[in-house]
Amino acid sequence: MSLTVAILMLVGMWLSVAAAMLWGVMRIVRRHSHHHLPPQAPARMQPAHRARRHAGVH
Repeated sequence: MSLTVAILMLVGMWLSVAAAMLWGVMRIVRRHSHHHLPPQAPARMQPAHRARRHAGVH
């Protein structure tokens, strides 16, 4: 096998792996994106209410 063929095969394999990885990422992004939901208004900030508990150091 000549050096040119080896380099072309290496580049071809690299491109196929890169295309497969891109396809997988795009598949995950498409699955987790929610374009069909309308944008929600930002929720109003409410003061945080802490539950009162006894100290557990005794």
